[in-house]
Order: sequence, then C-alpha cells, then structure tokens
Amino acid sequence: MITDVVIAGGGPNGLMLACELRLAGVRPLVLERLPEPSQEPKANGLLGQVVKMLDHRGLHERLSGSPEPPRPNSAYFMFGAMGLDLSLLADSPVYALPVPQRRIVQVLEDRAIELGVEIRRGHEVVGLSQGDDAVTVDITSPDGEYHLQARYLIGADGAHSATRKLSGIGFPGVTHDRMTVRSAHATVPADWVDPANGALNVPGYGAVMPFLPHRTEQGGFSYAPMPGHPPLVTTTEWDQPATDAAMSLEELRASIRRVLGVDVPLGPPNGEGPHALRRLTGGNTRVAERFAHGRVFLIGDAAHVYAATGGGPGLNLGLQDAINLGWKLAAEIRGSAPPGLLNTYETERRSAAHRMVLNAQAQSALIAPGSDVTGLREVFSELLRDPNTVRRLAELTAGADVRYDMSEDVGEDMGGPKPHPLVGHFVPDLELHTPTGPVRLAELARTARPLLLDLTEGASLAQAPALRHDQVDIVTARPQPHAPTALLLRPDCYVAWASESPQPDSAEMETLRAALQRWFGPMEPARI
Repeated sequence: MITDVVIAGGGPNGLMLACELRLAGVRPLVLERLPEPSQEPKANGLLGQVVKMLDHRGLHERLSGSPEPPRPNSAYFMFGAMGLDLSLLADSPVYALPVPQRRIVQVLEDRAIELGVEIRRGHEVVGLSQGDDAVTVDITSPDGEYHLQARYLIGADGAHSATRKLSGIGFPGVTHDRMTVRSAHATVPADWVDPANGALNVPGYGAVMPFLPHRTEQGGFSYAPMPGHPPLVTTTEWDQPATDAAMSLEELRASIRRVLGVDVPLGPPNGEGPHALRRLTGGNTRVAERFAHGRVFLIGDAAHVYAATGGGPGLNLGLQDAINLGWKLAAEIRGSAPPGLLNTYETERRSAAHRMVLNAQAQSALIAPGSDVTGLREVFSELLRDPNTVRRLAELTAGADVRYDMSEDVGEDMGGPKPHPLVGHFVPDLELHTPTGPVRLAELARTARPLLLDLTEGASLAQAPALRHDQVDIVTARPQPHAPTALLLRPDCYVAWASESPQPDSAEMETLRAALQRWFGPMEPARI
C-alpha cells in the first residue's frame, strides 16, 4: 500500500496535523497504538498562542461551547508561582481555554473524520526504513503485521516516540529525579470556597487562588476547580523517600500538611470518572537532536519535553508544531513548495522549543524550596511591578514572544526597507470591513490558505496583476485607522510581509513579491 503521509500517533498533535494536511488537499493516514481514546486525565486545558490559532481553524467554538471568540486573561496569572498583574497591560497576551485533554482529542478526531481522514486504532509502528523517495513503515495491528510505503512519516507518538528511536534521532537533555508531584480529583469543604473569586480559603493558612500554583519553602500546592468536574488538587515536593505503595487521598493529605503546614480535609470526588489519583516522580527536559531526518519528521512530545510548567503549555507547543508543518509538507507533496520551505519547519520550531525550555527551567528555579530561593523571589517580585517585565513574562508563558526570522524574505539583507514590526509574528486580531460585510480575520483563515489582506486606498494590491499568485487568496477591505494597510499571511497566520503605507511604493511592492515567491513558489497567474 502507498500513501502520501503516515502519522504515527492519534493524540492532539497527530490529529491536528491530519486536519491541516486535509485542508491543504493531502490525505494522511493516522495510526494510533491504543485501541480506544485514552480516558486518563492529562492536560486540563490549552494555554497561550494556540488558543487563537484554534479559533483561526473554527475549533475554539467546538472546544469552548460558546460562539464568542477567545478573550485574553486581563486580571492575573502566574510565573514561577509568582503573580503577574495582567491589569498593568493595555492588552494581555495570555489566553486560556480550560478543557480536558480527552475532550480536545474527541473534537479533533471528529473534525479529522469530517475532513475524510482515516484513523486506524490498535495499529502501531514497529519498524521503518528510508529510501530516496519513500519510507517503508512496518506496522502491527489486531489482524497481524503489514507494511506501508509513504512519502513521509510523522512521529506524533509522544515522549517515548518509537518513530524517533527507529529513526536514530537522539533525545539529549536532563532527567530530574528530586521532584514528586501528587495529584487527585477530590472534594473540599464547600464553605472554604469564596463564591466571588473561587479562591480556596484554608483556615490557618490563607487564600489560594484557583488554577494558580502556590509555593512555600516546603513545596508547592494548587487547586484547580475545572468546570463540570471535581477540583484537581496537586502538591509538589522535593527529595521524598521512594515508595511502591499505591497512591491514596491520605498520602495527598499528608503532603498538603507538609507543604502548607495545615490540614485540608479532602473527600472522594463526585460524579463519573475517570478521576486522577497519581504520583509522578522526576521529570525530563529534552529536545531532539533534529526534528527531521530524511522523510521522517517529529512533532510535539516526540520532539521536545520539559518539566515544571504543566500540560497546557506543552499542547501549545505541540499543536503549533502541527500547524507549522502541515501547510509546508502539503506544498512539498503538491509540488508547489519553493526550495528550502520544509527546512524552515525545524528552524522555526526548534527555536520555539528552546524558548519553552528556557521558560520551564526559569520557573523550576523559582519554585524550588529553600530560604535562598525565597530571597530570590523577593527580589524578583519587585521586578514584577514593572509593566514591561510583566509583558515579557506573559508573552514568554503564552508563546507570544516567538518571532520567526523572515529577514531574507523582505529584502533587508540586500539593502531593502526594514521589515514591518509585525513581520514574523502571529497576526493580531482584526475585524475587517469587506465588500460583503464585516468579518473577523479568524473566520477568513478557516480554509488554511495563504491570505493577502489589502486595506490600501483603492485596493491597489488587488488591482496589481503582477502580484497575483496561484496559491494566495486576496481579500480587500476598507482601510482602518492605526492599523496596517496590507498583510501577507502564511497559512499558519504568521505575518510574512506587512505595510502601513496608504499606497505601497515600488520598494515595498518588490519585497512583497519576494515574500510571495519565498513562501509560496514562483509567481504564476491565478486560476479563475
């Protein structure tokens, strides 16, 4: 059997990539080792840039259950269990979507099936070999072993990725074995919960804000009352004695007593499960030696894992891997990709992974126990009164500080004009007034096609035949005050070119043409 793309792994990242490929006209095959979707409680939501990206694919409404677009958190957040006062910022970059991972998988699987993706459960990749034009994949299934030839194989099969190991890609990094994290869904006394802000008022200790980690010199504590589910209570401690005993609520109560110095009476969770009751010791921070080897690519935890900052940022990173790779791989398969396009996947996503590792390491240092760390935190807290510091850390946490290097594309290296500040960043939210009425930019991105937004006077870009490109959709809209007059967006909605000129001059037009060719191939007349 021969197929274009085999995706090993039917979790959120693999399913997201499958949807992106189908939107771009490629039909992938998803192989998932598990016979049924996992019901194990994992990540409790999505955090950061990916919330907006999912809105651009029409998935935010399905996940949130509301037609309202994403709204940033403009009140408070945390970095290293220290409060970030987001009200100091004119516009917060922190977006959060509280939804269990199993629900994320369900929504993405439903969407993939709608788009015509084939998903084979109980099928596991156990071997592979590469040739010049294809990858041969060895697979075990409930009906026995079989082989597939694919033009590309994608490893979306988690931190213990068989795809990565079979490809001989190293996974350097460090393993931490000092930290023990205990988590359980449990009930707490109802009269301890503040109805105004959801804080857990612990007698003898004080208020613990919901969802935000709380650090003491003995460890960490958090209380996460997920909508429609019993609260998830978590502690973090260092240098705990090893044990083979099964995890229990009593063990968690004892841990809380050590961390907070007071008792918190936990009861068994209400409602249907599955419910979390787990103990995790240690953690890993690792980045693959390379994200691509021949015709094999890695995304998500197969490419990078890191400790200490939770599952939301991990999904933020992995789902963006999928969205970054999907359109580039599809262009390569269609034969429309310009030279070097696929190489930019590793360049761009490796830098994002290293940025998230930096985030994790910095937060790990700030939540560690001990009076010396407490002194560091007191100094650090003074810095958090500065709005510029708050913005830097909020953008780091959200992944909004990632800027792809596109200087080659706008001609700056060749003496051309300096690129617009938006170039390389994810496009901001815009409401466009088009000839057919107002529309949010996110709604225009649902097709996952490149967009040239023309808000110039007289729609000068749309009127220029030399700028027509077979792969790019042109959208005209009325000019807006204090906004760009033109934007070229890649399918992942990162800005490849931008202008603020009412009528871009010849130099800007040349850089636009260069960006079109750099990302979408030779200029050809658009099909009518």
